[in-house]
Formats: sequence, structure tokens, C-alpha cells
Amino acid sequence: MRVLILDPFHGAAGDMVSGALLDCGADESLVLRAMQSVVAEPVITRVTRAGIRAVKVDTKATPAHRTLADVFKRLDEAAPRVPGPALAMARRVFERIHAAEEEVHGAHAHFHEVGADDAIADVIGACTALHSLEVDGVRVLPVTVGHGTATGSHGTFPVPAPATAVILRTSGLVSVPGNHTGELCTPTGAALLAEFATMAVAEPAAYTIEAVGYGAGTRDPHHAPNVLRAMIVQTTGSGASRAMPEDCVDILETNVDDVSGEVIAHAITRFMEAGARDASATPVIMKKGRPGFLIRVISLPGTSAPLAELMARELGTLGIRCIPAVHRFIAERSVEEVEVEISGIRRKVPLKCGWMNGSVYMVKAEFGPARDWATELNLPVREVLRIIEDAGWNAVMARAGGDEDR
Repeated sequence: MRVLILDPFHGAAGDMVSGALLDCGADESLVLRAMQSVVAEPVITRVTRAGIRAVKVDTKATPAHRTLADVFKRLDEAAPRVPGPALAMARRVFERIHAAEEEVHGAHAHFHEVGADDAIADVIGACTALHSLEVDGVRVLPVTVGHGTATGSHGTFPVPAPATAVILRTSGLVSVPGNHTGELCTPTGAALLAEFATMAVAEPAAYTIEAVGYGAGTRDPHHAPNVLRAMIVQTTGSGASRAMPEDCVDILETNVDDVSGEVIAHAITRFMEAGARDASATPVIMKKGRPGFLIRVISLPGTSAPLAELMARELGTLGIRCIPAVHRFIAERSVEEVEVEISGIRRKVPLKCGWMNGSVYMVKAEFGPARDWATELNLPVREVLRIIEDAGWNAVMARAGGDEDR
């Protein structure tokens, strides 16, 4: 497994994250092209911070105050030059920042420093860099936040900044104050680390290092290197045996008794399109014996607020319960193609595989392609699903030399 390890031992900012990933081998031309969709001429230079060579990313953009809708408009304008998965990740990063800003300042909060073109370009650049590295997972080490006070658009504030503290709290990332005065971790840096951590893996027990990179901050103190370190590692030997990855999610719930099944089905589709990790409807008996449904949506903390608003709009409900920061374990998963023959016709079909400790423990045919093939062959879909999954297990066991457990 190829894993990215991020070590923000001297904090994190957007330019430090993108610089570290570039230094680790991210596609520089792809990253520059993505960033140029927002700023004219980003500059990538090699600098030294307290004796450590690092990559510095400068966007040279002017300040701007924007709403989330304004930022999303800038991202939409950038879409032709940014890979789709990186653009979707960038949107989630700003949703995290927006949710934190609203918690601190109330509804209709504006972005200040993080709404400027340089911050948007940094987020797009970092997300594009991660996308180009094609890693299987990310491990974020404790984040050094600094201590004391700093000054921003809202005046003097304690370190970590209020929005940074909210993002770190909802992400479950471990943070430490460190020995240095001032703001070491910005809201943009915290949101990027939190989003990258959704690809979390447990710390590998053993690995070989493929690449090491350092991203430089603006300051250059003599007592400590103002850099963020990134490493690309390949797990080896016992490193493949590890605990299941884990993260935190919010659970959003509401009860409805006046909504039709068609509306509920449409709403669940909308929730998934808006970034929900899962959504379901369970029949329940409500007060006075009325039949109804419990609607449950599983969300990353940074997207809970917009998803709750969407639930209210789609279902017409007046209240959404939020069970925050529920810990969950996540199996690694991949989508493989397996060649299958049914009724004399051979076809490659997608198969979802679940992994644990380096071995496949679950295979499941993707329903849509299986349903379409079953319709084409005039066969029961459950029979086609069984044939595909049997072929998948055979392919997995053949690749592993027969050692995979079914």
C-alpha cells in the first residue's frame, strides 16, 4: 500500500501543504495549470528554512472577502483546468471552513483571508497535488498549532484561531501547542489536513520511504524550520497488518409522517449527490400511533450543516437532530474489473472489494452493470450477481496463490 504521511510539526498552511506535495513528486505542470485557473502566475521556488531545503508556493493574489457561494463560483470557473476529484475535494475543504466560520460568527458568515484568490488557489493546488500522487491512504501526524495571540480581519484572536479550533475539533485530528508563539496552523491548512484525513489509514508498522518533501511557510525563524514534511511510503512485511482505518462522522436524523415514498426516495438521492456518506429511511411508529419514517444521513463533520439544510428543504421538516463526531472504523476498498462469461458472452464488469490486513475479505458486484446485463440476457439479476461474485472470488484467490480467505 502506498501511503502519504503528513507531519505538520511546525504547523500547516495551504501553501505549505501544496509545497510539500510538490516536493514529494506531485505533477507540477498539472498543479500549476489548476492554480492558474484562479491566479495569473503562481511561482514555485526552492528556499531554505532553518537549514532545510523546501518548496515555496507564491500566488501573489490580492485580498478579497467572499461568501461560500462566491467561492464556489470561482471553483466552477476553474473546473475546465482542474481534475474532477480534486475540484470536488476543494469544494469539501471550503464547506469545512464555512461550517466552522458559521459556528464561530453565526449564519451568513463571510470568508475573509480564506476567501481570497491566494487561498482558493492554494486549496486547488493542494487537492490537485494529492490527486496526482495517487496514494492509497493518508496518515496525518499531530498538528502543531502554536500559542499566544495573532491578528486577522476580526482583530486580535487567541491561537489557534477560532475557526481552526472548530475544524480540528470536528476532524478528530490530534493537535499540540508546540513551543513557538503565534499562529502555526491556519484555517485553510487545518481544513486541508482534515479533508485529506478522510483517506485515513492506521500508522504503518513497517514501510520503505519512496519520497520526502518539505513545504515552506512565509516566515523564516532561525530556531526552527517553518516547514511541513510529507513522505510517500510503501508498506512492507508486517506493515500490511494493521488496524482498520478510522475517522469521525456526524449522524443527522429526523422523523417524518407526511412525506410520500417517492419524495423520500428522491431526497435520499439528493443527499448522496450532496456528499452524504450514506442515507436511509426506516419505518417507525410515531406519537399517537402514526406510521412514519426515520430519515438518517451519515455525513462528514464539515458537510453536516449544508446537508441538514437540504434535509429540511427536501422533507419539509422543522428540526434535524445531529449526533456529532461518531467514531467509525472503515475497511479499505477498491473497485476491480473481472472478466465473466454468461450464456457464451464474455464481458468485463466492476466488482467492489473490501480489504483487511492486506487480504480481500469481501467481494460484491456493482448492481447497476449486473442489472443491465441481466436484463439483456433475460436472466434473474440475483443469478448474474452470483456468477460475477463467484468469478471475482476466483480471480482474487488466483492472484493470491490461493491464500485469500473467502
